[in-house]
Amino acid sequence: MSYTVHPSAIVDKGAQIGDGSRVWHWVHVCGGARIGQGVSLGQNVFVGNKVVIGDHCKVQNNVSVYDNVTLEEGVFCGPSMVFTNVYNPRSLIERKNEYRNTLVKKGATLGANCTIVCGATIGEYAFVGAGAVVTKDVPAYALVVGVPARQIGWMSEFGEPLSLPLAGSGQAVCPATGAGYRLHDGQLVKV
Repeated sequence: MSYTVHPSAIVDKGAQIGDGSRVWHWVHVCGGARIGQGVSLGQNVFVGNKVVIGDHCKVQNNVSVYDNVTLEEGVFCGPSMVFTNVYNPRSLIERKNEYRNTLVKKGATLGANCTIVCGATIGEYAFVGAGAVVTKDVPAYALVVGVPARQIGWMSEFGEPLSLPLAGSGQAVCPATGAGYRLHDGQLVKV
């Protein structure tokens, strides 16, 4: 085994876990889960059967990654953030055939205690603030906060705010790395 599993954790037969990953206290990884290399699953994390977690993701304490959630490479899930997979759950009505897919793209950050309502796509390097409730897609590099989440700015790949308007056109430089970014028609790209 080329990954670390704490003795209190449960990894069901069939789960795929990549080299260098760490599974901490009281984690449960279901048998159908696919977890990449260098992933950290913090205390009390649950990973469902139909879940894909890409390389170098960090899933902090008390996060449940339910079926139909995909995390691409380098996603950060803050402590106690929440994924859902049924849009209109009822205890007395079985809706497992209605799970909606949630995709979190490369490098995105999901802040502590935020909620991602199923069916949303979080763009590359987007930044969801702590406590936000995401009910729709989030553009790449967008900074969203609030309930429901709304965009208030743009973030660099390094996680620094960029001085750009929310709409229109413009250019900015990451203050930490010097990397350039260009905004055009509501889409931000690294140049």
